[in-house]
Amino acid sequence: MVALSDLVSSLDAELQRLGYKDSTMVWYRGCWRRLQRYFADCGVVEFSLDVAMSWVDETCGFFAKERAGTLTEHDVYLFRVASMLDSYAVHGAVLRRYSRSVDRLTAGEARVLARFTAALRAAGQAPSTVRTYTTLAGEFLAFVGTRGGLPHLDARVLDAFVATLAGYQVKTVEQKMCAVRSFLRFASADGLVEPVILDVVPSVRSSRQARVPSVWAPGEVTRILATIDRGNPCGKRDYAIILLIAALGLRSIDVTRLRFADIDWRANRLTVVQAKTGQRIELPLLKDAGWALIDYRGCQMVRVRAGGFGWIRSG
Repeated sequence: MVALSDLVSSLDAELQRLGYKDSTMVWYRGCWRRLQRYFADCGVVEFSLDVAMSWVDETCGFFAKERAGTLTEHDVYLFRVASMLDSYAVHGAVLRRYSRSVDRLTAGEARVLARFTAALRAAGQAPSTVRTYTTLAGEFLAFVGTRGGLPHLDARVLDAFVATLAGYQVKTVEQKMCAVRSFLRFASADGLVEPVILDVVPSVRSSRQARVPSVWAPGEVTRILATIDRGNPCGKRDYAIILLIAALGLRSIDVTRLRFADIDWRANRLTVVQAKTGQRIELPLLKDAGWALIDYRGCQMVRVRAGGFGWIRSG
C-alpha cells in the first residue's frame, strides 16, 4: 500500500508529464485536497479505493444516482478522481486516457509518422485504416517519446504502454496493438528499431464470440421506431436514418453522405460507395425506407446541401 499523500504527488507529476491542461490540474488538485481531508478525518493514511469511493458517495450521492440512472457529468468526474488514483497505485500508469495528438509530437516523430502514413497508402490500405493506424501510431510514438524514444524501445516500455490500455474493450485493445505492430514492422524496415522488438509485442486474444457484434432484435427496432415523433423534421430524419441502418446495415458515415442521386427509384435500388472500404455496393431500397426518405426530403425545414439529404444533427 502507498500513502495517499505520496500517491497524489506522483500522480500530479504524471498528469503534468502527459500534458494535462493547467485548468484541469487546478480542478484535480482541489479534489485531491478535499479527498485528503476526508482521509484525515477518517484516520486513514494509506490510499484505499473503498474510502475514496465513500468520499465520492458522500460528496454527490453517487451510488443512489447510479441506481436511478441520474448521474451527472460532474459525478462521473468525481468517480474518475478515485478510480484514477486506484489505477495509478496498481499499475503505475494513467489508464483509459492517452490521447497525445500529432501536434504534441516532436518534429522528428512527426516525420516518422508521415512516412508511416505514406507506407500504408502505398500498400493499398483502405483510407479508414490509414486514418486509424496513423492516429494510434501517433499515440504510441508520443508515449515512447516520453521514455527515451524509439532508440530505447524495449519490452519494458511496451509493457508500460499496454498498461495504459487496461479497461478498454478487448476489440479496442486488439485494434490498438494491431496498429502498433504495423508501425513497428515499418520502423524495423526503416532501421528505426531492432527487428527483435516485434517478437515481444504482446498479442491480444479475443474469442470467436467477441467478434460477433451486438445487434438489435426485430422487435427492439420496431419499438425504437415507434417512439420517434415523426411530426417534426428531426423525427423524420431519425426515422429515416434508423430504417436505413437497421434494414440495410449501412454505416452512419455512409448514411450522412447519402444523396438522392444515389437512388434508382424505378429499380428500387440504392448505390453507396462505402467510406470504410472505398467499394461501391448496390442495395435494395425497401418501401418503408424509401417513403421515409421522401417524407424527410419533402419537409420544408430540411437543409439540403449540394443535393444531399442535409441530415440535421440533434442537440
